[in-house]
Amino acid sequence: MTMPRILALGILVIGGCTPVTDTNPPNIVYMLADDLGYGELGSYGQSLIRTPNLDRLAADGMRFTQHYSGSPVCAPSRGTLLTGLSTLRSQIRDNYEVGGYPDPEELGQMPLDSGTYTIGTMLQDAGYVTGAIGKWGLGGRESLGQPRFQGFDYFFGYLDQQLAHNFYPTHLWRNGSRVDLDNEYFSAHQRFEGTDPTDPEQYKRYQGNDYSLDVMADDALRFIEENRDHPFFLYLPFTIPHVALQVPDSSLAQYDGAFEEEPYLGDPTYLPHHRPLSAYAGMITRMDDHIGRILDHLDELGLAENTVVMFTSDNGTTYTGGVDAEFFESTAGLRGLKGSLYEGGIRVPLIARWPGHIEAGTESDEVSAFWDMMPTFADIAGVEAPADIDGTSILPALLGEQRNDDRSLYWEYHGLWNGAQAVRVGQWKGVRLGVHEDPHAPIELYDLEADPFETSDIADRYPGVVEQIRAVMDSRTESDHKPWNFASAGEG
Repeated sequence: MTMPRILALGILVIGGCTPVTDTNPPNIVYMLADDLGYGELGSYGQSLIRTPNLDRLAADGMRFTQHYSGSPVCAPSRGTLLTGLSTLRSQIRDNYEVGGYPDPEELGQMPLDSGTYTIGTMLQDAGYVTGAIGKWGLGGRESLGQPRFQGFDYFFGYLDQQLAHNFYPTHLWRNGSRVDLDNEYFSAHQRFEGTDPTDPEQYKRYQGNDYSLDVMADDALRFIEENRDHPFFLYLPFTIPHVALQVPDSSLAQYDGAFEEEPYLGDPTYLPHHRPLSAYAGMITRMDDHIGRILDHLDELGLAENTVVMFTSDNGTTYTGGVDAEFFESTAGLRGLKGSLYEGGIRVPLIARWPGHIEAGTESDEVSAFWDMMPTFADIAGVEAPADIDGTSILPALLGEQRNDDRSLYWEYHGLWNGAQAVRVGQWKGVRLGVHEDPHAPIELYDLEADPFETSDIADRYPGVVEQIRAVMDSRTESDHKPWNFASAGEG
């Protein structure tokens, strides 16, 4: 499908909304944190972790209170974002690993099909230069799922999200070429092996010289600089604050004396840290620092007025690796964490800024999800989105228009809970667990207007709503590549 170029147009009419006048279509910078919870930004109520630049972004733009990720874990969430398809019928519905953790076993995750029509493809066709810098997770170094085959003119970062567990990797990837960093290999999955867990020096073995976030942020500034004269789409899937807990000492020092904390000694999954609370907070603040650099760079280059900037997270806060979600009130009271289809696993912050179009300091309760980004970006670019996707544009909400949206949103996940499904329709949220054992397992029902923390299952009071939700759940299709079949116990 070829989308029309709009560079010569002086007036951009967007999806029936108020026309937007610009010489060129706006640039789009979409920043995606990794495992950042709904309540982990100051603008969303966080009081312990400092995020001044993201708070400034919210003050200058719009904050969404009912935005959802595509999945409660990494790869399928990114898949829904890039394709506009929810897990009702998307290809990738779990973190399906192809290789292993050590460098020689780096093969990535299940790849997107060759020829998949992505946000990148759509915006390339619209005349944009497209770049992705960060964590990919949708196809490794030997697959056609790599960004350069999926609509991105440029990629720099981690292809394999397993290697992204280490913030001091031996290498990253630039398009199809390996870029070596000044780090020695060590596993991101080991326990503390020193003699004194309170001695910071005994944790130096879990650090290197080149911190991947810093390297990738520098590259993002370069990408913006080099493409300042052309419409560009920059997708920034940051690896913060996904564990392992690793951060340079300068960021750790920002939280000296802030918390009373005990060393985390690691486990078979992630690295130890002598100050886990400070490390976690420091990681988020360091990401915020780099976001501030990006925002400042847009200002310096005179691009801010014609650039849509968005920030969100791929799913909720993690439950492992030394992260203390309860201490930080990471979900702002929402039930569940990463891997859960309750609100804490999939409701995420979304901040959007577009000077002159998005009113500063505003808030939207529009119910939206990752698969809405493709049609939203199509509207912003002035082109048509594919007709066969699940998303609808949220540009009207960005421009301050209220709409009544009674569509259903669907999620499924296979890695925990013995298979799970969730549906939101209006105020109602249905959750079904244990579907691998029983595809007809009972459906829990919650009224999110009255009970946003999902404390009271009221399925017995509203059988008609339950049946409506069941019909959506039962309408799911199978992926062509891995069945993830709820009728087969243990699949996925």
